[in-house]
This record gives sequence, C-alpha cells and structure tokens, in this order.
Amino acid sequence: MISVLILTKNEEQDLPECLDSVSWSDDVHVYDSISDDGTTAIARRAGAHVIQRQFDNWAAHQNWGLANIRFRHPWVFYIDADERVTPELRKALFDAVSAPGDKVAFRVQRRDFFMGTWLRHVQASPFYLRLFRPEKMRYERLVNPVSIPDGPVGQVPGYLDHFPFSKGVSHWLGRHNAYSSFEAQQILQNRSRDEAFSVVKAFTARDFNVRRYHQKELFYRLPLRPLIKFCVLYFAKRGFLDGRAGLTYVILQSIYEYMIVLKTRELLLAGWVPVAMSSSPSLEPFPQTSRDSPSTWPLPGGDTGNSSRALRPASGSSGRASGGPLS
Repeated sequence: MISVLILTKNEEQDLPECLDSVSWSDDVHVYDSISDDGTTAIARRAGAHVIQRQFDNWAAHQNWGLANIRFRHPWVFYIDADERVTPELRKALFDAVSAPGDKVAFRVQRRDFFMGTWLRHVQASPFYLRLFRPEKMRYERLVNPVSIPDGPVGQVPGYLDHFPFSKGVSHWLGRHNAYSSFEAQQILQNRSRDEAFSVVKAFTARDFNVRRYHQKELFYRLPLRPLIKFCVLYFAKRGFLDGRAGLTYVILQSIYEYMIVLKTRELLLAGWVPVAMSSSPSLEPFPQTSRDSPSTWPLPGGDTGNSSRALRPASGSSGRASGGPLS
C-alpha cells in the first residue's frame, strides 16, 4: 500500500537501520546521488531498488525522482537515511492511506535527537509532509526545500525519529557549510525576482506561496539575524528546557545562520548575479531499475556538476561560489 523513497549520498553507516525501520514495505527505492562508499551495495542486499542521479539542487533532484521513479503503490513515504520510522508511526501511515478521504498528503511529527536528548522545544518546526501521492507533490528552493502539495493535507500520529548528528558534529558542520552556500544563492535568486519585497504582503497576502516568499525575505533583511535566531530558538521556543543539548544546538544553528550572512555578503561584494536554476528539470522516463541490476542514470540534459554553476560573475568579476551535493 505504501512505497518508500530514501535519498542517499554515502550513507553506509546510517542506511541499514533506516532500511530496517521500513522493512514493512515491499517497494523501497534508494535514490542515490552517486555514492562512492557501500551505500548501494547495502541497499541491494536489503532488496531495495537503486536509482542513481547526479545531484544538482534539492528541489530539482526531488522533483525529478517523484516524476520519474516508478512506484508500485499510489502512496509514497519519503525518509532520509538518518531517520527511523517508529512502530506507532508505521501503524498510523497504514491507517491514513486506508482511508485518506480527500487528502493528498499527510504531515508527520519528527523527533530530533542530539547528545542523547530529544530536542523537544528547540526544533524550528517538528512537522513535515512525508506521506503523499507523488503526482500531487512538488518541491521548491535549492536547499531545505518547501513541500507544495496539490490538495488538502492531513496529519498522522506517531513519531519519525531523526539523528542528525549520527556521524558527529564535524560532519554536521561540513554539511551545513554546503547548505549555507545554497542558502546564499537562494537569497540572491529571491531578490532577482520581478516582484519587489513588501512587508505588507508578508502578513496579508492571501496566496500562501507569496506570503511565505515575503516572510522569508523579511527575515533575511533583519539586522543581527544570527542573534535573533538564537533568541527565538532558545528563549521564545524555550530551547533552554532541552538542557545542554538544546543550548549547543541553538549555538550551532546561530553559527549556520551567520555563515549564510557572510556568504550572501561575499557574493554581493564579488558582483555575482543569479542565473535561473530550475526546480523542475526536464522529465525523461526510464525503465525501472531491477533489484539485481542497478543502473546509473544521468541528469536530464546532462551532468550539471557543482552547484556553483547556479551563479555567474558579472562582467569583469572573477569571483567564485562554492557548493556541492549532499543528502
């Protein structure tokens, strides 16, 4: 009744437990960004389908997967390798798809763990759209993509457990260093839109996407943004109740926000201008990869390579942007 989609890039450490937590599905797809470790071998041994595609950006990568992968079932549950489906959530997922009504997607509540502690308060948002009809879902943004369902949304009980520090703090910092490059590019792309920023629209626009765009731009224009983020997570959301783990996590998130500030400033000073990066790549159907004979599939239109191609220098500029594939 439910297919499973797992996005991976060098996940040989975390993938086995993730696969164990979704072993109830007879249609598991590991959508891999050309791993060079044992990720794909582990997936095949577990009986999963393996599809490979070079990563370009989050929205384009996920949209391509939903449009091209041939799922056996009408409902798809999306999960990352460092996440685990709890028994309670498993039951709730099956209950939801057995009587979905008019819903095209369902939110699940995620529990993030750090230093052996559930970050109950400090999470920016614990709810994520992970169970959906693939033809009714699309994604936007280069990084930290926003789920855009085409229809009503419900919510299921149970928890999706997340272990973002399973590979250590160094790995988390390296990953968010890359994320911050994408975020800086996204900010410049937003500012290149024809629609001028409006504080009024950030609070009054009827269209959700328009309102969200102006709210994000408002936040990006605030002075002392890393400090504001610290205060919101630690005091307003009562992150202090999560103890030492909560304080450490808030500091890391504030550092991440400062990295975005610095990289945005760097790109502006270097004279970079945004080049349109599609979140909806051209679609090219392909035959379903088998469990025994995986295939490597190129990007539609060719390998786009490093994410730095999302920006180009203005005339006379020699600056460079950095970024790269991560899962």
